Amino acid sequence: MDTLNDFEFKQKKYMPSFPKASGKPTIYIEGYPCEDDEPMAATGFHADQIRIFAEQVSRYFAINPHIYIGVDSFIYYREGDITKFVAPDVYVVFGVDKFPQRRSFYTWSEGATPTAIFEFLSDSTANQDRDEKVQRYLRDMAAEEYFIHQPELKKPAEFRGWRRDPSGGIVELSPDAEGGLFSEALNLYFGWEDQLDTHVRLLRPYLPDGTPITTSMEEHHLRVEETQRREEAEMLAAEETQRRQDAEMLAAEEAQRRQDAEVELERLRRQLADRQGNGI
Repeated sequence: MDTLNDFEFKQKKYMPSFPKASGKPTIYIEGYPCEDDEPMAATGFHADQIRIFAEQVSRYFAINPHIYIGVDSFIYYREGDITKFVAPDVYVVFGVDKFPQRRSFYTWSEGATPTAIFEFLSDSTANQDRDEKVQRYLRDMAAEEYFIHQPELKKPAEFRGWRRDPSGGIVELSPDAEGGLFSEALNLYFGWEDQLDTHVRLLRPYLPDGTPITTSMEEHHLRVEETQRREEAEMLAAEETQRRQDAEMLAAEEAQRRQDAEVELERLRRQLADRQGNGI
């Protein structure tokens, strides 16, 4: 099984199951602002991290039409109160239609709250991300899981996660020896790798068996490599077929030469016998 087909098999195997939400897709509700004139990313580190991470989870969950991925958009979580909103860097909602795209996400209209939320730490919001937002996301809004990550390589590594337990309490997740965390809600493992060329500590998702979810560039390279391997295999097979055909042709020519030699030898024998019989 080749790499891409193998991944597609695992993707279906590990994809979470969940009920369909009770609401309906809502693009916009009048009176709820959908913009705050703030830039999406605080720094270039955050821009790279958010772009790559959002693209990875979007591509991974693309096979399910009832998973919505939001990127730096407003989530309103209390009908009638425009002050009850948040704007996470990236969030994942299970059970709602992927399309159409929304200007904002309205939990009461969609009948769902985010399954997992990701914030990437910046100097201006780090304290809120570590403290206030844990309560706001998991208790006030009732999201299932919340993660924070420091993408700037020159700063100390920080990757933490919390989940809401069945009783409504908040539990911090325990990292493994490498500092990674497993998301039960998404059925994905998250770890990071240091990208020295871009100075980004990149948070990355993995399947439960450790298979990495590739970036679009990595997948492109994989497809090119697999195409090259397939073409090389086809070339080798064609060369082997040609060698076999050449060998078969040589064997046939050799068999024909032997047959011709045997016929000629038999003719000479008969000719010699005829001469002897005639006393020549």
